[in-house]
Order: sequence, then C-alpha cells, then structure tokens
Amino acid sequence: MSSWLDAADRNSDWSQAKVVVAGLGTSGFAAADGLLEFGAQVTVLDESEGEIVTDRGNLLSLLDADVRLGPGCTAELPPEVDLVITSPGWRPGAELLAQAAARRVPIWGEVELAWRLSQPDKQVPWLAVTGTNGKTTTTQMLESMLAAAGLRTSAVGNIGRPIMETVLDNEPYDVLAVELSSFQLHWSQSLRLHSATVLNLHPDHLEWYTGPGFERTGYDGYVADKARIYHGITHSCVYNLADPATEQLVIDADVTEGARAIGFTLGVPQMSMVGVVDDLIVDRAFVEQRRDSALELAKVSDVVPGAPHNVENALAAAALARSFGVPAPAVAQGLKSLRLGGHRIETVLTAGGVRWVDDSKAINPHAANSSLRAFDSVVWIAGGQAKGTTFDDLILSHSERLRAVVLIGVDREEIAAALARHAPQIPTISIDRTDTGAMEDAVLAADRFAGTGDTVLLAPGCASLDMWSGYAARGDDFARAVRQLPQT
Repeated sequence: MSSWLDAADRNSDWSQAKVVVAGLGTSGFAAADGLLEFGAQVTVLDESEGEIVTDRGNLLSLLDADVRLGPGCTAELPPEVDLVITSPGWRPGAELLAQAAARRVPIWGEVELAWRLSQPDKQVPWLAVTGTNGKTTTTQMLESMLAAAGLRTSAVGNIGRPIMETVLDNEPYDVLAVELSSFQLHWSQSLRLHSATVLNLHPDHLEWYTGPGFERTGYDGYVADKARIYHGITHSCVYNLADPATEQLVIDADVTEGARAIGFTLGVPQMSMVGVVDDLIVDRAFVEQRRDSALELAKVSDVVPGAPHNVENALAAAALARSFGVPAPAVAQGLKSLRLGGHRIETVLTAGGVRWVDDSKAINPHAANSSLRAFDSVVWIAGGQAKGTTFDDLILSHSERLRAVVLIGVDREEIAAALARHAPQIPTISIDRTDTGAMEDAVLAADRFAGTGDTVLLAPGCASLDMWSGYAARGDDFARAVRQLPQT
C-alpha cells in the first residue's frame, strides 16, 4: 500500500485505503470529510470528548467513519492501517505516530493531503507564507492584493480555514494565499508551490522540537521544517534581505529549474528585489527594465499599521503577488482596503500624553522586538509562556528605550533575569497573580511609570495560554483595563 500512496492523487482509487485521522480539530475534521468523499475507509481518533469534537464525530459517523473518542483511544494504532493523517501539533514522538513510524505507515498532515487531492486536474497555484512572525498578516495582505486584481482566491492553511475545504469546494479558484506553520510543513513531503516566502527565522516552538522521532531537534529542526516551503518552487523564492538565514534557505533549496530568488528590503532594492524608495514600495524584480528602473507599487503610507516590520510584511506580500502577475494598482488597492484583525500594534487609547498600544499578537521575542523598535520611550508589559526562548538579545537591543517593565505570566522570571543581567537600572515590577486579573494590576503599575511622550506597550514576547484562552483574550483584557483607568 505504501508504494501506491507514494504517487497517490485525486484520481487514485481511495476506496482501497484504510486511513486513521489523528485528532478532530479543524484540520482533522476537514481531512476526514475529504477522505470520506473520496471513498476512503476512515477511522477517527481523538482523546477529547468536548462538545465541538463530539458534534464533529457524530457527523462523521453519519458519513460512515469509525469514530473513537475519549481517553486512551490514541494509545494504540489500529491494525491494517495504510495511512495516518495527523493534526499539525502532534509531535513525532506521540505514541500513535511512533507506532505508525515503526510499522512504516506513511504519516501526512492535512496540508499534504490537500496538495495530493488537488492533483492533477484541480491543481490551483499556491502562494505560500511562513516564518517566525508576520505570517497571518502577510497572508491577509496577499489575499487582499489577489482579490483586488479580480482573482478568485482564499486565505487558507494556518490562518484558520483548512486547505481541504478548497479542494472540496466547487469554486474554481485561480490562486490560493496559504499560511503554513513549521508544524504543518513538518508533515508535508510533496509540496511543489508556485512561489513562497520565509519572512524571518528566530527561535520559537523549541519545546516541540525535542524528544524522539526528529531527524533534527531544537532550532535546527525548526529551521529545517521552514526550509521545506522552498523545495520544488516553480516560480519565485522570496526572502528577507535583512535576515540572511532566509536567503541561505533559498540558496540551499532544490527548486524547479528556472525558479528565481526575489529579495525584499526596507532599503533601496537591488535588481530582483522589492523595496522602498522615497516612501514608495517599488518593484525591481518583475519589470522588464529592472536593471535600471523600478515600478511603483504602493505608498508606504498605504500600510497600516506602518511599523517597520509590517512594511516588511507588505513587501513580502507584494513580491508574491507580483510573482503571479498581479498588476501594480492591485497591490496598492489591496493594502488600502485591508482591515487586519485586532491585537497587532493597535492603539487602544491616547490620554495625558501617553499612548496605550495592544500588540498581544507578539507571542515570541522576535515579534516583541519588531513591536519595540516602533516606539522611542516604552513602558513594556511582557511575559507569559516563553516556550523555551530567551530574552537576552531583546533586552540588549532595546534597553535604552525602556522606561520601565511590568512582568506577568508563568515565565516572567526568565525576562526578569535577562533584565537583571543586562539592564538592572530599568525599574521592573513583577505581577505575581496567576489569574487573568493580573492584567488589570499590570496596567495600573504601568500607568504609575508612564509620562508624557511614553508608549505603554503590551508586547508580551510570550504565548498566552498560561492564563488566557489565546492572545486575543489577553489583548481584550488589556484594552478593558486601560479604558477603566481613573484618569481616562
């Protein structure tokens, strides 16, 4: 069976395949639904018995899936399994996946399945985005540019909508804007994308890349998975000139002959790059006269918010859009019409000369770095789940702009220790509460430090699940506490 699966696509006889879908989250449900539509024999396993999972399981049961929910159901891989589809967050060392690997049963993610089931007669070009930070914003920008060009498109993947939904959809898409996480890429083997970008590379999710089942562990494993996005590229590998590691991935990639390397930069672009000249975003990559001229795509002021890292996101999105032939006016229109989700350098309030900014989406040190460099004098609210990352470089880079620091969350002492090592002169308060009320205390503490011209910045540099259901809930609590301040 495994030899048959090596070349499996949407025209294969899936009725002979016995497939286990591990996990019934959004992507797992979409994978199981798609496999059933293609006639596969599907067994679904999920340890959870929550309402959403149970409802999904009941629906799949009606479609003739064998659904097994509850504690212990993933402890043993069923016999005579030909393929396992895993949820992206499952590590290779998970018992079920370890058993599959030992039995040489192929393990795919929903992304790999969607790619296979779109080949060959429903093949839609994928323009893909990965990186440590900025993936969702860049994907949204790209989708908006493609739509402004009149193309039938959708933002899919890690952004929330499973790619399998587009495979099953009757909509004749022209192109997809695809956000891919390192987890999704880890379980993808055969992707051959039109164009892709790695926005940046910094340590993140290091706790995932530990234990058995990895060819590479730690940061090396994380980078190796990001690199998969460039493999087999047919048109353009887009990289960040300010992050040489992303260019090295392009250099090392095994691409289709004729694929190009396209850089993006906040500076004046060289040939085969997109960059900035006199507050204009310009293209020296996809114009015939690129040796001595550039084409205006948009104004930097079209990018909102206009922080440097967000302009980089816009440059990457523009490069991907241009690689697909999107005309210059659509790039500008896409940026102008875009309305990003909240909690991304979002000004909550300006009062008494103090600006209060919610960047709860900054869930690792690199994202916090991008946020901090947008302001001159900062009272910084930080902390949460550090996920194995460190903060020394962040403190060294921004100590001069930090007026004070307020720390929250389970790993707040990791940041406190870095401050003590590199910037002991900066006033620091640690909020000991372990419930969501810690945010109100943090805002009150920040208010005591903040003066005219300061920005109080929630850019935690950490994940939020120690106290909140997600970064959005954390940002909402911040905004609520700010608006309740007595002086406002």
